[in-house]
Amino acid sequence: MKEFAYIEWLRQRIPADRRVLVGPGDDCAVLNPSQAPLLVTTDMLLDGTHFRLTEVGAKRVGRKVLAVNLSDVAAMAGKPFAAVVSVGLPRNGPKNIAEELFQGMRELAEVFDTAIIGGDTNSWTGGLVISVTLLGEVEPPGPVLRSGARPGDWLFVTGPLGGSILGKHLDFTPRVAEARLLHRTVQIHAMIDISDGLAGDLGHICAESRCGAVLFAESIPISDAARQIDDRRPPLEHALGDGEDFELLFAVAAADGQRLLSTQPIAGITLHHVGKCRPEDGIILRDMGEDRPLKPRGYEHELS
Repeated sequence: MKEFAYIEWLRQRIPADRRVLVGPGDDCAVLNPSQAPLLVTTDMLLDGTHFRLTEVGAKRVGRKVLAVNLSDVAAMAGKPFAAVVSVGLPRNGPKNIAEELFQGMRELAEVFDTAIIGGDTNSWTGGLVISVTLLGEVEPPGPVLRSGARPGDWLFVTGPLGGSILGKHLDFTPRVAEARLLHRTVQIHAMIDISDGLAGDLGHICAESRCGAVLFAESIPISDAARQIDDRRPPLEHALGDGEDFELLFAVAAADGQRLLSTQPIAGITLHHVGKCRPEDGIILRDMGEDRPLKPRGYEHELS
């Protein structure tokens, strides 16, 4: 399919949306946003780094690239509403790759009431490259940042960690609804989505909040997938460092933490109290009554 034929194919399949005054087909989309401040996030996924197209198929790739952006909006307790998509298609790739990418994105976009409003399509001799820029709205009482954690805060995660390489990194559900409910239930001091691993992303919160933390090894929820991986690394190591779990890690005052533990207000998931913030720098892992320093770990891209 040629570029302009593909654009027309998309226009016929993108539903009308009251928030979009002009969609794909012009030089710019035209939006009619609410008066709330905007959230803007973008992620680029590369064949061979974030997925293997020949193994997983374009539809799952399309779903993932939108999901990782939705997870960023969830991390700030926002509400997503529009996405712009740019794609570099491999010239020798599968015949229907562009259509399958769109189908994967559209199915998830409909679940999260997010309009796909345009983008750009090109082709080249390399592998698939796809980038999504997502717009969201800030909800009262405001965006949740990484920088508000305080000594004494309790740390929570929204689900089991580790072993995402066995499939969760492609098929996870962004915690948008869960974050918005938490935002209405308690005062969240800091929050992040776990994309780089629990230890690494906790390090980001500590750096921005200028505090340290203690993690309770026995309280960290470990996924079945992490226990299935046979690479001589203990499951706890996978839970601490594998990344791409896309659960939420957040800090709340101790009183709010006790309330969350006792009420478990989110249907379908269990909130896990995995640690607490402390005034001293650094992260400590408390395991069987013994404390040891824990270096931030997780995936980090090398830039040449």
